[in-house]
Amino acid sequence: MPAAHVTRPTIALPQHHVTTDEICADIAEAHPDLPHLTVGLRIARSTQVAVRRFSRPLRDPSIGGDASLTDRNRIAFTESCVLAVRAAQQTLAETGINPQDIDCIVTSHTTSWTVPGLDVHLIETLGLRPDVRRIPMSTLGCAGGAQALVKAADHLAAHPGSTVLVVVAEMLSTVYNHRDTTKESMIYKTLFGDSAGACLVTDAPLGPGLRVESTWEYLLPDSRRRYAGRLDAAGLHFDSEKSATAAINDVMPALLRYLTQQNLREVEFTVLHPGGPRIIHDAERGLGVDQDSELDDKAKVTRHSWASLREEGNLGGVAVLAVLARTHDDPPPQGARGLMLGFGPGFAVAAATVRWETASAPVPVG
Repeated sequence: MPAAHVTRPTIALPQHHVTTDEICADIAEAHPDLPHLTVGLRIARSTQVAVRRFSRPLRDPSIGGDASLTDRNRIAFTESCVLAVRAAQQTLAETGINPQDIDCIVTSHTTSWTVPGLDVHLIETLGLRPDVRRIPMSTLGCAGGAQALVKAADHLAAHPGSTVLVVVAEMLSTVYNHRDTTKESMIYKTLFGDSAGACLVTDAPLGPGLRVESTWEYLLPDSRRRYAGRLDAAGLHFDSEKSATAAINDVMPALLRYLTQQNLREVEFTVLHPGGPRIIHDAERGLGVDQDSELDDKAKVTRHSWASLREEGNLGGVAVLAVLARTHDDPPPQGARGLMLGFGPGFAVAAATVRWETASAPVPVG
């Protein structure tokens, strides 16, 4: 496929730092008589997330309180837009691209229901052209960032010379709900954080970064119940079955066939969705990377995913963009071949074989 170059993503994070200790204390206070409280808190701490950002304080009614679905939905969309605009404006400013020069916008946002959606809000707020092409996605969850980059690359293949703006935003604090008391829900209470991310995808490099060589999408057969969202009067909930823990292993044969077809025999670096420790470990094992227990952390090809999980939590669709931003700050060698890989509800996979390029950034005009 024609070259598609990805700029360094801008990641916008909200102001409220929430530690895992604070969340565990809040859970214990809300459910002192929960039979599996001790086990639940142990499961919560196993996520290995130290801190994440929320758009509102932990005890706000829309997070740790009893806000209605209406209020949670409104807040989630409003604050997603704030972060999305911030990330997009910074990306445009840093690359020197005029909003009127954007030919296509790809968006992903799952954590609220609003019509019109994030794409329309951004077109109006950023001042994009009224004839800009739109690729809005709203049910991808954690796969959103990787899927957005895949769609941007596919758009460039169909429309050479385009400048594509990718924007992903998720308010995952909205799934923090004390009505959820299952052991599985304890994971999601401590795993997720709020954020937005933006980048540009072009067929000529605007600076150092990824060059997408090929793209791949895969939906694991009969998997739609493994990870799923659920709405009720209390808000948005995230559920998973026990079979969800095997999802990475189940898709690995198909992924390895794709990598063989692309002649990617050694993955030199990864932009891997940090969905949780089990997801990263299973991906490492399946790809045959980072298996040496003596390997220095700085040498691991999944190091940026582990750092993002620890320091930001699972940012949903934004997570792959956050890992890519860290890759820019500590890049692989020129010409290194790697794999971008995102997972989401379904169980759905979006991937791309990529190459790292160290082109010099142009001087912005005007």
